[in-house]
Amino acid sequence: MTAVEHSSGKHRGSENFPVGSWLIAKPLRRHVHAFYHFARTADDIADACDLPAEEKLRRLDRMAAVLDGHPGEDAPAAAMRASLSDSGLTAVHCHDLLAAFRHDVTTPRTANWDALMAYCRLSAAPVGRYLLDLHGESRDGWPESDALCAALQVINHLQDCADDLRQMDRVYVPLDWLAAEGLGVDALLARRADAPLRRVLDRMIEATAPLVASAQILPACLRDRGLRTEAAVIAALAARLLDQLARRDPLAERVKLGPWSIVAATAGGILRGLPARGGRQHA
Repeated sequence: MTAVEHSSGKHRGSENFPVGSWLIAKPLRRHVHAFYHFARTADDIADACDLPAEEKLRRLDRMAAVLDGHPGEDAPAAAMRASLSDSGLTAVHCHDLLAAFRHDVTTPRTANWDALMAYCRLSAAPVGRYLLDLHGESRDGWPESDALCAALQVINHLQDCADDLRQMDRVYVPLDWLAAEGLGVDALLARRADAPLRRVLDRMIEATAPLVASAQILPACLRDRGLRTEAAVIAALAARLLDQLARRDPLAERVKLGPWSIVAATAGGILRGLPARGGRQHA
């Protein structure tokens, strides 16, 4: 029995960025996939439109209990617990994610940019931190990893700002920035972004740009060759996608990268992920 019989429609093939790709060392991929399945299941619970809030919270709490070793039927949480036992890691990053999904259930509006960054600390940063811990990397790289993960999260919120409101009554665009332009959340339901809303979206993009810039430093912080390359590829993809969001309207279309942009960003990321001459390589 799994924790949820619903699906948000999101899966590995629809992600913007690679999840547990071939760049991750083969012995570690099963742990990454267990983490991904755990996170996706919890996300599906929080996003399930046919579940009342109380039931969503009950199911998320059940996942937390099983993760901590309490009796209960929850296959993704049990598999994650077994993975953590094998890898020697704690459950802190998993619990942070569960806290983020509870926040989605109880707090469907985002007051300001600081609140959005606090949310990203729970919803996004744990993914990067888990990967660094799994690879035995220094936690000195956490700030750059957090920046990359927060940037990816905001990019996703920008892409989905209309659907988040329309389908789940959820708004990640800062309310104070909307109010400063004389707008309410209904502005996100328009067919196109008018000039005031465009200024709000551009403000989010401008605030995200320093995160993307910080993320470019992450590969140099990592010893593992595969993880370093994956980080470089994802950072390059994020930079290109943020640039596209600055040029296109996420209300009028699904803003995503074309195949050639993906190829170019991936190739550039792979080159950036290679160690400098004489540098150390880690399998």
